[in-house]
Amino acid sequence: MRLWPGAAGLAQAVQAGAQCAGLVVRNPRKVAPMSFIRSRRMPGAAFAAAMCLLSVAFAASAQSSSGPYTDAENRLSGDDEVEAWYGGMHKLRRDFDQICGDTFCEGDYSNIYALRLRCSVVAASGLLGRCVWVFAASNEEIDPASGRIVVQPKIWRCVLPLAPKTSLSSLLAVLAQERPLYAPLPNSSRSIYDGLSDCL
Repeated sequence: MRLWPGAAGLAQAVQAGAQCAGLVVRNPRKVAPMSFIRSRRMPGAAFAAAMCLLSVAFAASAQSSSGPYTDAENRLSGDDEVEAWYGGMHKLRRDFDQICGDTFCEGDYSNIYALRLRCSVVAASGLLGRCVWVFAASNEEIDPASGRIVVQPKIWRCVLPLAPKTSLSSLLAVLAQERPLYAPLPNSSRSIYDGLSDCL
């Protein structure tokens, strides 16, 4: 889930914050304390000013936590890349579900479920930083004496075995294949399946 719309949105928020600051300066008597925000008697101008101050604080926080990396989904450009990414996510889950019962799901955890695959990418260059595929499962035991059910949850954070300087575009080419779980990763003889074998 995107919590921030990117550089353009940040610039708009900062500009709006400056306008809010001007409102506060021009109307110092109309700004109520934060404890008064919940009151229905609060004037509209005071409420707007208080909300503006909150937006300025949020913008400053987002700007201070910015860095060279972003979510790979933010770098997708055009219908082909969007289709390759989300279609690849679907095919990876399909491939995993087809083999889980005979491989990874034979142990104590027979209900391993593939959650989200997320990748970080250098915004300026499009080179991948890291990709992590998260899995979850549970094992339940019934206590015959009390009838209680003891649940043992489990989470795996599987890092894809990417070669150094792998680009997002080259990974998209792998995800676009019919069986991306088994396709060799860019500049490597290893596949996503190989990475799961080291993890699960």
